[in-house]
Amino acid sequence: MTTEQIASALGTLDLTDAPLALGGNVFGWTADRDDSFAILDAFVAGGGRLVDTADVYSAWAPGNSGGESETVIGEWLAARGRRDDVLVATKVSEHPEFTGLGAATVRAAAEASLARLRTDRIDLYYAHFDHPDTPLEETAAAFSALVDDGLVREIGISNYTAARIDEWCAIADRDGLHRPVALQPHYNLVERGFEGELRAAAERHGLGVLPYWSLAKGFLTGKYRDDAVVDSRRAAAAGAYLDARGRRVLAELDRIAAAHDAHVAAVALAWLRDQPTVVAPIASARTLDQLAPLVASMTLVLSAEELEALSAASA
Repeated sequence: MTTEQIASALGTLDLTDAPLALGGNVFGWTADRDDSFAILDAFVAGGGRLVDTADVYSAWAPGNSGGESETVIGEWLAARGRRDDVLVATKVSEHPEFTGLGAATVRAAAEASLARLRTDRIDLYYAHFDHPDTPLEETAAAFSALVDDGLVREIGISNYTAARIDEWCAIADRDGLHRPVALQPHYNLVERGFEGELRAAAERHGLGVLPYWSLAKGFLTGKYRDDAVVDSRRAAAAGAYLDARGRRVLAELDRIAAAHDAHVAAVALAWLRDQPTVVAPIASARTLDQLAPLVASMTLVLSAEELEALSAASA
């Protein structure tokens, strides 16, 4: 499969006209039910299709136990009757009640996610984090069986090393299993470690890439600058990027954003979308104001010079 082919499809899932995934980590956490519904409504109205979540979202929040994001998405799907208009991706391995990637856990977690999502299928199902203590043959077979049973359409891998990706795909080929079609790594304009062995693995196995933390925990929205005070849970983590390199990146983002009358977040996402193997960046929004530049990024086209200038600034 060529890089161009990877960049338009995830197996049977086509995101050619909607190259952005809406991150659902905030639903039921920093975005309440009403705000979440408004964001989902606006995302779909703006041409978005893929909503990304995980069964563990947001078990870390006081009073939550995991599954809150899936529950909100499921309530929205039921209330709006939009199931056939969207693609839903979720993940398994970290929910407090379904930890790991053993066959029984994968099956039980998938069934629990389906119930919370109020749907009969998961469009893209990820192994969220590698659990090396479980034989990869068992995990690969468990995911493949979900596809055979019609509960899952396509398989994804998140946070795996290149070597473990090679191993999973080799097992799938050897045993006649359904292969993964997607890879979800940490990748953005200021975090470019993906561009080595992991990208090579994605190219080798025809995996479409959907990067998380596409806006570097908010830094690439442009709101974290010298002397700026930002009231956010991620302020410390995002502010750590504000060094000499980060300032160079912001300067280029500002220049290019001004040329397109666009938001710097839209420019950062457009750069990421145009990188080899990337199908769609993942980005989340707590408010409609935050969502607007994410949706705008889907149709923002950067020139070769602009793409290279951003790459050089972040090198």
